[in-house]
Amino acid sequence: MSAPTALPDHATGPSCVPGAPAVLHPNVRRLTAPNPSMMTGPGTNTYLVGDDDAVVVIDPGPPMTAHLEAVVNAIGDRAVAGVCVTHHHRDHAPAARLLADQVGAPVVGHGHALLQVDTPVREGATLTAGSVTLTAWHTPGHASDHLCFHAATIGWLFTGDHLMQGSTVVIRPPDGDLGAYLASVARVRDDTTLRRLAPGHGRVLTSPSLVASEVLEHRAARASVVVDALRTHGPGTAAALRPFAYPDVGAERDQVATATTWAHLLALVDDGRATSSSTRHDPDAVFSAA
Repeated sequence: MSAPTALPDHATGPSCVPGAPAVLHPNVRRLTAPNPSMMTGPGTNTYLVGDDDAVVVIDPGPPMTAHLEAVVNAIGDRAVAGVCVTHHHRDHAPAARLLADQVGAPVVGHGHALLQVDTPVREGATLTAGSVTLTAWHTPGHASDHLCFHAATIGWLFTGDHLMQGSTVVIRPPDGDLGAYLASVARVRDDTTLRRLAPGHGRVLTSPSLVASEVLEHRAARASVVVDALRTHGPGTAAALRPFAYPDVGAERDQVATATTWAHLLALVDDGRATSSSTRHDPDAVFSAA
């Protein structure tokens, strides 16, 4: 089977330019951190959600002085109800404490061994900034502590690394879990009230249900490639099977492709289509077709 093709691009609105605030909606402003890379695209997006009286800051990003200054300037004299983090990864969360201390607000997130929060939130928790209320969705998969924040009154979902512009996300076991990820994406697909997705990297996305459906179809196609690789070239480790599971990626993406191959193999074990020689935490486990 041939490898899945790239995802369609459903982007709308202004491009992500580091240092240039973008008004996306009367209640939403975006600032992109100056940390572009292969993994972060144009940089990490920080969102200010609220009104003229108060805002919530989502994903202040890496601890970069220029970006923090830009965020503080964009906040102005408004109250900050919380500094929210979608997950603990280093391109999203490290600046949270610095910003929270500066603006006198709590760090809000699910919590993780690598992320200390002041206000731990779980599924359904709410945070209000002026006229806008955000509801936390626990969306594990990319990371065990991953949250999306839903602003129901405007139909926006702030997705962190759950869904993004034009590409799939990396799933790195053992903290990442492909089965949990697919279930979380299906939740977005099935919510017909959503109007926009505001990702942690890249531009705003239209047609949320379609975006989620395309990600699920892409992952299903990739799973078929991994199954074929396992049957034809297995038994093997994720690293040994990676060239056959991801024949369409270059050496510069070998580590991330190997991690996601491992995630697919673990999902096949969960589905009864493969077996493993070791625990879920062992990157050197040998997988065999069931």
